[in-house]
Amino acid sequence: MFKTFIRRTLEGYVKKYLHRHPDIKLVIVTGSVGKTSTKVAIGTILSEKFRVRLHEGNHNAELSAPLAILGIEYPDNLKSIGSWLEIFKAARKRINSPSDVDVIVQEVGSDGIGQVPHFGTYAKPYIAVVTAVSEEHMEFFKTIDAVAAEELSAANFSEYALINRDNIDGKFAQDLTNAHINTYGITETAEYHFTEEDFTLEDGFTGLFSVRGEFDIGIKVTLKIAGEHSIRAAVAAGAVGIRLGMKEDELRRGFAKIRAVNGRMNILRGVEDTIIIDDTYNSSPLAASSALATLYQLSVPQRIAVLGSMNELGDASPAAHEAIGKICNANELAHVVTVGEEAEKYLAPAARSNGCHVVSFKTALEAGAFVHKSLEPGAAILFKGSQGGIYLEEAVKIVLHSTEEESKLVRQSPAWLQIKQNFFSKFN
Repeated sequence: MFKTFIRRTLEGYVKKYLHRHPDIKLVIVTGSVGKTSTKVAIGTILSEKFRVRLHEGNHNAELSAPLAILGIEYPDNLKSIGSWLEIFKAARKRINSPSDVDVIVQEVGSDGIGQVPHFGTYAKPYIAVVTAVSEEHMEFFKTIDAVAAEELSAANFSEYALINRDNIDGKFAQDLTNAHINTYGITETAEYHFTEEDFTLEDGFTGLFSVRGEFDIGIKVTLKIAGEHSIRAAVAAGAVGIRLGMKEDELRRGFAKIRAVNGRMNILRGVEDTIIIDDTYNSSPLAASSALATLYQLSVPQRIAVLGSMNELGDASPAAHEAIGKICNANELAHVVTVGEEAEKYLAPAARSNGCHVVSFKTALEAGAFVHKSLEPGAAILFKGSQGGIYLEEAVKIVLHSTEEESKLVRQSPAWLQIKQNFFSKFN
């Protein structure tokens, strides 16, 4: 009851805040994967013209999303009545004060049916960006059709919507009722798209950001990121910028400032002049396959893929892990290293059947030690894992060139380090 009261009160404050400040544009980002990278890319580009508020973490849940919109910090103690009274006071002050932002970019997540549609009951976004429809939290959703209905609901309760054409099956168009929808992606079939001209790890992608239809423009841009799915996040950001009236020079400057978010296709320097692709924040079938495709594109003497179990897939887990194992290519990978029970049970056998050399470990620490022992100078190593029980960022630490780079890894707060220490101690 207490949590329900808090949630309803916060939602009421958000509704009043947006009503009191109709000049503020609310942009939301939802989808199965890529929400945080897309949100940060949007904020990066919009900051060239507007005052922008966004929380760089994944504060997208029932209580944290309203607080992020209001620009109020999440309390340390959720059960403290005094803390919530202070938050309510801050919310009322925010409502009654002049606008301090032009645009709010908010991530909206869902780990159960109805959470995204519920967001639309207290906030009407100006733009909704839907990044993907793929397997997520399948223990709750059960079917991909249910996932699609959940994520695409955001497009229907928003004034305008941008849909990732590459990662959302066209059959789900039946879920859309909003007439003001455009698509984005890396193919010319999308109204907003990017055409790659060149890529290097040092400089990222160079190419043309193009728009067909209403705006019909082309801008030569540089994107200092890695991976096709990272390009899509940048294209979505450019599309939002155009919808909000940004000029070409503002967009070009914004594109040049986009960088990888920690733990999401972040390129780090490893020992022995190795290249680390740190994609350790979380994992899903779509994200894992995209990360492997990026690894395969690198011209290096050795490639190693460290793949952790993909959590929250429910009954779809065996088939999903097997599918990733089947795209592990023995001609591209010197080693496939798995961490976690699901990856060992389903992904590893499929990769072996492809001729891959596969080793499996219970913990990230063991996997990191193996990689350190097995890597060749100049190798490229992909670390792709989930949160609960996998924690591949701790494997990354073992092969980093410098401990100073540890600040670029995910889950490094004292609280998270204690959680991981307790977890790893069970295997000693």
